[in-house]
Amino acid sequence: MIYLLLSVLSSMAIFVLFKLFDKFKINTIQAIVVNYVTAFSCGFFFYEGTIEPEIANTNWFFAAIALGFLFIAIFNVMALTAQRNGLSVVSVASKMSVIIPILFGIIIYNESTGVLKIVGVILALVAVYLTSVKQKDDAVLTQSLYLPVILFLGSGIIDTSVNHFAPKNEMQLFLAVIFGMAGCIGFFILGYKAIKLKQYFQLKSVPFGIALGIVNYSSMYFLLKALHVDGFESSSVFTINNVAIVAFTTLTGLILFKEKISRKNWLGIIIAMVSIILVTLNDGN
Repeated sequence: MIYLLLSVLSSMAIFVLFKLFDKFKINTIQAIVVNYVTAFSCGFFFYEGTIEPEIANTNWFFAAIALGFLFIAIFNVMALTAQRNGLSVVSVASKMSVIIPILFGIIIYNESTGVLKIVGVILALVAVYLTSVKQKDDAVLTQSLYLPVILFLGSGIIDTSVNHFAPKNEMQLFLAVIFGMAGCIGFFILGYKAIKLKQYFQLKSVPFGIALGIVNYSSMYFLLKALHVDGFESSSVFTINNVAIVAFTTLTGLILFKEKISRKNWLGIIIAMVSIILVTLNDGN
């Protein structure tokens, strides 16, 4: 459970940093690219093995390359969805996508489907929805409906693929390749913005991007470590991790940024705690 806790705390730190981006007028895409470079560096720094030329022949290398493309593509879809459909739609679509890796674990890995787990997963989805929906958010589901659908599928595919392809003994290297590819694409985007749109790089994006990269890498690494712990199934790990992030991030917004929490949000937080207990009890049996 310690790895899950560290993953949740790292994800909460990502939320706090994004809030600070807005406060200090940080260019998000610039900080995101620095974040990928930092996360890439973390992967190589913490990898204790020897990097062989045959790395391209591993069964995970090209999957990691594809995931790098998907990481930055879904980030841009997330931004477009927020602009056209509202923040609530972004939160719900990205977090409800947890159902994809849950179903993958149950169907492909033949993981358990006990009553406690089924009830826990259903409650988790309800909790995610109730906790994510914010008041006074102009969500327009009928406008650009394809965007939240792409976000839902893309986020679910990322979680599922990272779990399926990540090598147990080369997690750091696997993550380094993903973040490295995303960073390369990010540099092309920054170059285009600088040449065509005259949007030049701001040095103040660097420290925020470095901080984001450290916690971003940590959230992924600790999640992968949790997925490889004996006694916990991937469907349970994804359920607990996802619903805990949503609930605790909402509470963090209340405590640190004085955000308003509606009765629906509080109900969602309570249901989230119940769902975590049920799923944990199921795997404890």
